[in-house]
Amino acid sequence: MNSPYTFKHLKPNTNEGNIPAIFLFHGLGSNEDDLLQLVEQFKGKCHIFSLRGPITHSPGYAFYTFAEEGKPERKVFDQMIVYTKDFILEAIKEFNLNKDKIYLVGFNQGAVVAQTLTVVLGNVIRGTVSLSGFIPDFVTSEYAKMPSQQSKIFISHGEFDYVYPITWGENSRNFFEEQGMEVTYKTYPDGHGVTPENLTDFVTFIQEDLKN
Repeated sequence: MNSPYTFKHLKPNTNEGNIPAIFLFHGLGSNEDDLLQLVEQFKGKCHIFSLRGPITHSPGYAFYTFAEEGKPERKVFDQMIVYTKDFILEAIKEFNLNKDKIYLVGFNQGAVVAQTLTVVLGNVIRGTVSLSGFIPDFVTSEYAKMPSQQSKIFISHGEFDYVYPITWGENSRNFFEEQGMEVTYKTYPDGHGVTPENLTDFVTFIQEDLKN
C-alpha cells in the first residue's frame, strides 16, 4: 500500500481473492485497535482494515481537526477524505477484494468519515455503519455526490447523546434517504456509545447483506 495511513489488516482464513472487506474508523482520541472488538464475528471471513487517524489527539488520534463540535476544519477534512478514498480504492485492487461487498464502520469522528466516504464513493460502498455520527453541512451542500442507489446505510444514535445531538443523526437519515439509499435508522436509550443491542443490530445488518 502506498497510502500514508498507519493501519491494521486482519486477513481472512483463505488465500483466495474476491473476499468481502470491512474498513474501520475510530473515534476522537482513540486508535486502530478500538473498533476491532466490534467486528469479531467477521474475523477470518472478511478482510478487515482498521485505520489510525493521521492527527495526534491525546490519548490517541483523530481523523480531522475542528473549531467546535459538528464543524470540521475544511482544509484538513477535505485532504483526509481524499487520502482515505484513495486508500480504499488501492486496497480493492491490491488485495483483489470483492468489489460488491465493501463495508465501512465508524464511530464518532469515524462515523463522520464513513458517512462522507459513502457520499464520495457511492455504489463502490455496499454498506455503511455509522455509530453516533453526523454528516457535515459542507459535504451535503458542496461535495459531488456519486450514485448510491445500490448502497445501504445503518445509522444509530443514543437518545441521550450530549456530544453529538440526536438531531444530527436524524439529519443524516434524512439526507441519505433523499439520495435514494436504503436507510436503517435506530436509536437506543444511551448516551454517546454503542450498546450491546446496537452492536447486535449493526452486525446483523452486515451479516444479512453478506448472504445476498
